Amino acid sequence: MAAFNVEKITHVHHWNDTLFSFKTTRDTALRFKNGQFVMIGLEVNGKPLMRAYSIASANYEEELEFFSIKVQDGPLTSILQKVAVGDELLISKKPTGTLVLDDLNPGKNLYLLSSGTGLAPFLAVIRDPETYERFEKVIVVHGTRFISELAYQELILDELPNHEFFQELGVQEKLIYYPTVTREEFKNRGRVTHAIESGELFEKIGLPKFNPEHDRAMLCGSPHFLTDVAALLDQHGLTESPRMGHLGDYVIERAFVEK
Repeated sequence: MAAFNVEKITHVHHWNDTLFSFKTTRDTALRFKNGQFVMIGLEVNGKPLMRAYSIASANYEEELEFFSIKVQDGPLTSILQKVAVGDELLISKKPTGTLVLDDLNPGKNLYLLSSGTGLAPFLAVIRDPETYERFEKVIVVHGTRFISELAYQELILDELPNHEFFQELGVQEKLIYYPTVTREEFKNRGRVTHAIESGELFEKIGLPKFNPEHDRAMLCGSPHFLTDVAALLDQHGLTESPRMGHLGDYVIERAFVEK
């Protein structure tokens, strides 16, 4: 267990019957870049049962925050969704991940493209002052099945833009939010890929279509989402960072939690 810290649950929030968030204590020695993930889990039958989870909280916050799906027969989430304040959790000591600003070429617009709980790492990225120092516009695109799955809207639309510190960074003008759902009537209806292909995304946010000269992107979501959106970015001339530590027009996180 030397590779893990034992932390305590400090807060649990259930968004609906399929999604929940939770916060934990944070070891003072843990350092990470916004957008990275850690392995978290529980000890089951004397062995650690771990899964990769993006850190939703910013790297300057005292607690760690995570955003998770509930899988009733999932080896970990079937247990994890029942955690309560005071329960203990294992968290790996070595964060990693590809969704870091350092691996993006300089640009004007940063698109944070996500589906489901793939929103998690971008909650840290949009709370990073450097994000707004490097980009003129930061566009959070979140695709879900149902309206109730559009978590963290209050943070994106109200808390961040109206926070005194982020106001000084111009977040009210820089941060753009485009939520879309597939299975209910909503102002934005359909898959993220459809919004890109049809041009609806760009029309509604008032920006031109992807251009490799000034647009950069981060992708996090289901495997199909990553494949389809990456293909569209490629078609527009953007190139993926080949690996960690190397620059590209967009980066992908492939360690998304399924169970």
